[in-house]
Amino acid sequence: MRILVTGGAGFIGSAVIRQAIHKGFTVLNLDKLTYAANLQNLQNVAEHPNYSFQQSDICDPLSLKTAFDTFKPTAVMHLAAESHVDRSIDGPDAFIKTNIIGTFNLLTAAREYYGSLSDVHKTAFRFHHVSTDEVYGDLDLDEPAFEETTAYDPSSPYSASKAASDHLVRAWGRTYGLPIVLTNCSNNYGPFQFPEKLIPVVILKALNEEPIPVYGTGDNIRDWLYVEDHADALLTVLKNGALGQTYNIGGNNERTNLDLVKTICDIMDAKFPNRKESYKELITFVTDRPGHDRRYAVNASKIKDQLGWTPSISFDEGFKKTVDWYLENEVWWRPLLSASMFGQRLGTQPPAERMQAPK
Repeated sequence: MRILVTGGAGFIGSAVIRQAIHKGFTVLNLDKLTYAANLQNLQNVAEHPNYSFQQSDICDPLSLKTAFDTFKPTAVMHLAAESHVDRSIDGPDAFIKTNIIGTFNLLTAAREYYGSLSDVHKTAFRFHHVSTDEVYGDLDLDEPAFEETTAYDPSSPYSASKAASDHLVRAWGRTYGLPIVLTNCSNNYGPFQFPEKLIPVVILKALNEEPIPVYGTGDNIRDWLYVEDHADALLTVLKNGALGQTYNIGGNNERTNLDLVKTICDIMDAKFPNRKESYKELITFVTDRPGHDRRYAVNASKIKDQLGWTPSISFDEGFKKTVDWYLENEVWWRPLLSASMFGQRLGTQPPAERMQAPK
């Protein structure tokens, strides 16, 4: 299998590529190298004969055509996206451009390439679009988890842009016959995550003995999925998923944001006891995010029942592995702090007329 991976220098994309190369696949990593991308994430496969890299923007149709024509993929895994909700509140333009227009450009290039293939090669080809559970909106505490048939109800510019890209992919499958599969995942965490997401922020704030921000009262609930598990699930769907189908991918690991932060602090207390008091003393409640979804949870029984996939990392094991990685890899995250790319609070003051009405 020859896989064209968009966004392969990012957090999830690099995990996919590392596993794909290990499994013997040939991979072209197509990445624009925006602020959250880092080729160091792929150091251990960078010189592998089955790996190649093309710095390209999915908003550039010509570069996409070049990639398809020269690499001749048997599959596409589309992970390139702007993904940080807070950034989408302050600057939605980039999310519309990358997540919607970029996906449209990629679908256009894939459709043209697919049309040029022989019948035999068409049978082998597939386009895998990687998305988020945030497209479904939010859940009350007593509501059942999102299923693949749950109606979309996105709350942020980020989730709205991903919902739009999901709809485009399904439309290209139905209207043009492009062989597509989709996945929607819960919150990812693990090594190499850019320090604007919750878990690396908590770890690095603790290490620097700075206030650890918790939005609102910290009672928002998320399901946490270890990134290596997610990458394994994505490759499972790519290989064995039924065309035209959507699969939810979850970690079976729901907890409130405050409980999660306390868990990370407890792990830090045990692994890096550098304070007289617990790191939990650094927890600071800050103004909540506008339109902050109360709860996400996915029902991942479909991928379990149909493809035999379940997460291998659950509960606190993955959090401990993640803390270990950040403690052992200061050389990776330290330059990001030095470049003033850490600790900036975004998405706090949107115009009043844009704020979500209470549900």
